[in-house]
Amino acid sequence: MPASRPESGQSPVIYYIRHGQTNWNAERRFQGQMDIPLNETGIGQARDNGRRLAKIISDPAKFDFLCSPMIRSRLTMELVRTELGADPAAYSVDQRLAEASYGDWEGIAEQDVIRDHPELWAQREADRWTFLPPNGESLAMVLERIRPVFDAITRDTVIVAHGAVG
Repeated sequence: MPASRPESGQSPVIYYIRHGQTNWNAERRFQGQMDIPLNETGIGQARDNGRRLAKIISDPAKFDFLCSPMIRSRLTMELVRTELGADPAAYSVDQRLAEASYGDWEGIAEQDVIRDHPELWAQREADRWTFLPPNGESLAMVLERIRPVFDAITRDTVIVAHGAVG
């Protein structure tokens, strides 16, 4: 049964924000669960997202704030909350919102994977949903990990996490 807002019977609103850019994003490296910080561009993106959200959310206290444990997501959340005029540290971290594990590919540039493992890359491109990177997890596995987080949401919520998680 989908979560609903007790006062209205409507489903809660979820604002999902992907973390800001890191150097590895810019280099098209698989980050996965490597804890890579935001770069200057990513810091600006996080602040911009916070300013945009401030135009929509008049009272942050009416929202829950959930975040991936990864530093790139946490810093994004803290910058967003600062732009909202809220305590930057007043949010919950949920381990299940961590980025997908890319296993042996973490830290490797996409172009290197394409060059060194063309057969695996072709499998990934053919079926991203069930493709399993060596020692990593598929998107289907990620869904099973994060589904309980979303199923438990009962209030309007802001989430900061990752591309493969959202």
